[in-house]
Order: sequence, then C-alpha cells, then structure tokens
Amino acid sequence: MSIRVLIADDQEIIRAGFRVLLETAPDIEVVGEAADGREAVDLARSLRAHVVLMDIRMPVLDGLAATRLISADEELADVRVLVLTTFELDEYVFQALRAGAGGFIGKGIAPRELIDAVRTIAAGDALLSPRATQGLISRFLAQPDPHRPQPIPDQLEALTSREREIVALVAEGMSNIEIARHLHLAESTVKTHVNRAMAKLSARDRAQLVVVAFHAGLADPSALH
Repeated sequence: MSIRVLIADDQEIIRAGFRVLLETAPDIEVVGEAADGREAVDLARSLRAHVVLMDIRMPVLDGLAATRLISADEELADVRVLVLTTFELDEYVFQALRAGAGGFIGKGIAPRELIDAVRTIAAGDALLSPRATQGLISRFLAQPDPHRPQPIPDQLEALTSREREIVALVAEGMSNIEIARHLHLAESTVKTHVNRAMAKLSARDRAQLVVVAFHAGLADPSALH
C-alpha cells in the first residue's frame, strides 16, 4: 500500500518541488496540496492522508495550529505530521513537538532524505535529528503543558524491564531495526514492546514516547549524540 502524502505550504513552487521529489518513490503517493493550515486540516480528513508535510508559516491557520487540530482529532489518529522548518533549531521546532508533530525536517533536505523521512514518519517512528534533539527535549520538558502526556507511577510500574530498556533506546533515536540488532531480538518483537509501552504510557506516537521517556527519567538526554 502506498504512503498517502498531503503537502501543506503556502508557496506553490515549493509544493510542486516536493511533489516531484516524492513521486519518484514507488511507494509514495501525493494525494493533495494545501496552501494554508485550515485547508491542510480539511484535506487531511477528506483525503485520509498518512503523512502531512506541514510548513509552519502559512496564512489563515498556521502550521502549528493545524498540527494541534490534527493531533487532537481522534478520527485522524493515524495521520502523522512532518513539519518543514527553515532552521533546524528554531523556536518553531520546539512548538511543533508540543503541538504533536512526529518530527521535523529542514527545507533544504536532500531528495533521498526527504523520501526516507516520509517513510520513517509513516511507519510511526519519531524523526528527531541527534544534533537537535537534546536541546529540544530539555526545553520541552522545562515548559509546563497540560496537554503533554504525563506518566503516573502505576503506568511506569506497568512497564516490564525489557520495555523500559527499549523505551530508553527509542529515546536515544534508535529505530526498531537498530534496537533489534542491539538487543539481538527480532524486529517484530521490538515493535510489539514499543507498541505496548506506548499504550501503557498513553503516548500517541514515538515522538510522544520520547518525551515521556525523558520526563519519567527512563532516558538521559546526555545519552544523545
């Protein structure tokens, strides 16, 4: 099944460029384009996109507000938002994670990296670059947010020792395949542990799982590299 992508950017030339690049991949289908955040939310619902490639600065409704609406809509629980940024460490990245984005990429990303990023997000993995993640997570956790998933003692105690170990590796930025190799497990086994941990910690996706892991002390930001 193809990955259905919606491109949201107020500049037509940028949307056209991303469409051309993405459609070179046999497993990716661009199902629509949106010129503002409101249109992005509406099209995400009507087109049943798997991934929304979301610019931040757009008219009518900006990308951050659009991301919040998509993340809060139970009917769009399977939609992942990949945020486009001009600078990898700008304030918008921090706000995008808080809004529920699954990851972010710079607009100058190479074609192959763009395709890989869409595949990563579609698979439910978080896309947080190692050189940006440590500072972002630290700032993220320092800011109070009533909407952020807050693990409670019972939830943490419900995690098995293996789940705790795998959650910590997820927080370090490892993919399921990398974790499987590291722990000498089958990839399907790792995926099962990750999904169970997400359910127990009330994390919507891997990006939230990373945040919960740091917040709960299951992972150490200094481990990131």
